[in-house]
Amino acid sequence: MDSDIDESLRKRPRKYPFSTDSSSRKSFMHDDDNRLEITKAKFGSLLKRHGDLTERLSRDSDKIIFERLQKEFEAARASQTEEICLDREQWNDGLLATIREKVHMEADRKAMSGDANLLPSPQEKITYKIGNKVICCLEGARIGIQYETSFAGEPCELYHCVLESKSFLEKMTVLEHTVPFFFPIREIENDLLSSNAMKFIDHIGELLQAYVDRREQVRLIKELYGNQINELYHSLPYHMVEFVLDDFDCKVTVSLRYADLTSVLPTRISVLAWPMLKKNSASSASLNRREDGVSGTQAPPIRLTYAEDALRSMSLPEAYAEIVLNLPQELEQVNQQRGLT
Repeated sequence: MDSDIDESLRKRPRKYPFSTDSSSRKSFMHDDDNRLEITKAKFGSLLKRHGDLTERLSRDSDKIIFERLQKEFEAARASQTEEICLDREQWNDGLLATIREKVHMEADRKAMSGDANLLPSPQEKITYKIGNKVICCLEGARIGIQYETSFAGEPCELYHCVLESKSFLEKMTVLEHTVPFFFPIREIENDLLSSNAMKFIDHIGELLQAYVDRREQVRLIKELYGNQINELYHSLPYHMVEFVLDDFDCKVTVSLRYADLTSVLPTRISVLAWPMLKKNSASSASLNRREDGVSGTQAPPIRLTYAEDALRSMSLPEAYAEIVLNLPQELEQVNQQRGLT
């Protein structure tokens, strides 16, 4: 009986997942291309909706806090008796301890008075400016830090972080802030604030300035070279950026990854040029398609090391100009080495 079953299986015609005739192969390739385009369109639509939602959330939820804190910081600076600009070396743990002590002394003095309105203002209200940070004493035993970001010498957004502690001996905590929601400020607080408050304050400033630098670099290449750039994607903090140059005899894909959120230049870089099929290679392309049924004659991508070096050492707009300027010569040289010209 087993021999009869084996014999019937041998005689049964085999079914293949793909037909071997050329029309079926063409249909399969066409369907595959359609699915890819549909997926890309859906992904692009999803990214757009995500970006719109992010902008709306940031604009609506943070606007009220920002406006309130901005008014409070403006009032504190307007009532100051002195603003001291400090060098990096003068900003230290001792100065931060002095600021904390003044904040708590003022809070205790007002608490003992019974009515703060009847008490004369203190003789000294000092604001400290260190780099892109402005540190001032706020009401209620709070220390306010205002971060002033910039790009190419021009001012950009202001951000705020308010620290509080119940007493001079207790650790400080982040009471409120206007740092973008996609930054892990609570993790940074847990890691740094209790052990090194000065390092925490500095780190937040570096993180915000680096974010603005990366964001503005991407904005600038879109503004200057938008007609050449397709499929531009980036993460919310702009620490992952990808785009395609599609205005040449080849398609150039650029992928950038930054080591951390305080990096301004990428560390993991990939720039690949995908040569286009030439018309005179149509016959050979047809031959190869007949041979394998699916794959064409797409040449392997060319790694543009000169472009990766430029992106590693220059700002994104400068590196982009360098890439475009030298791309024709680089492609010609590589094609000659491959014997494609």
